[in-house]
Amino acid sequence: MRKTLTGFLSAVLALGLGTLSLTAEPLPYPHKVVTLVTHSSPGGGSDLLLRQLSKYLGKYIGATFVVENVHGGSGAKAMARVAAAPADGSVFYAATPTYIHTSLLSKPSVTYKDLEPLANLFADSEVIYTRADGPLTSLKDVIDRAKKERVRWGASNPTSLESQAAERLKRAAGVDATLVTHEGGGEIMLNVLNGTFDIGIGEIQEIRSQLDAGKIRLLATFNPQRIPEKPDVPTVKESGYDVTVVKFRGLAGPKGLPDNVTKLWDEAIKNVLADPDYKARYTEEVLVPNYIPHAQYQAFITHFADTTEAFLKETGAVK
Repeated sequence: MRKTLTGFLSAVLALGLGTLSLTAEPLPYPHKVVTLVTHSSPGGGSDLLLRQLSKYLGKYIGATFVVENVHGGSGAKAMARVAAAPADGSVFYAATPTYIHTSLLSKPSVTYKDLEPLANLFADSEVIYTRADGPLTSLKDVIDRAKKERVRWGASNPTSLESQAAERLKRAAGVDATLVTHEGGGEIMLNVLNGTFDIGIGEIQEIRSQLDAGKIRLLATFNPQRIPEKPDVPTVKESGYDVTVVKFRGLAGPKGLPDNVTKLWDEAIKNVLADPDYKARYTEEVLVPNYIPHAQYQAFITHFADTTEAFLKETGAVK
């Protein structure tokens, strides 16, 4: 199942980045202001991504971009906000695996099926980290400690990919660590730094400041391969636990987006991903460009959801 999903992701990646080009002027857009909605709290992965992306989108789309944080229900409220908006290109949602997991596990009134996938931008690296001045120096240390005493691990909301990765790691390692969740990555990092959590699971951009300051230590990545920018960090699988996850980051809107809007975004996303200044920024954040155009994105999301649902049924999380 994991090999199938990883292979599908790689195939679409090869398709998507084949014809990048830059435009000289922003493309005319039917709205002066575009709202980018995220369920993430300030400082969370999606919040940081949207705020950074917004700085560059204006070079390629003739509009002003604003980020709106809609908390609650592990993404359910944000999905409802976007689904109720006009399908005219004025409002989009930061789509991540969370909106799939929330839909399958919580069964909200509005699910991922009520939104239209627009396009994908990145594949993200999920990492396991701890405080640099703590006693844990490897994933083996983490698991050994969890086998001897009661420990607490931190991850984002209960229906996130991070939480699912933690549960899968617990299962693979045969440990019963207590998983504590928060809506934002910032709270998790603070609890790791003060010793409340042994480890946190999240994206590198959420912990970048403390990582650069030498206060955070990376222990492993859930990626299928090592992170090129962090070659000394082993994968979870290399560490002896057969768990890999791939996190997508894209945009979705209300159902019924017009063709002129989706085609414009297809062109703009290719261009913004090729922008040298933005490329330097997202490379620093260990984001891998993974452009999936509108025509292929629905199939990708459906495949991801079907694969995720099969796993959740296998583990008894859903019936």
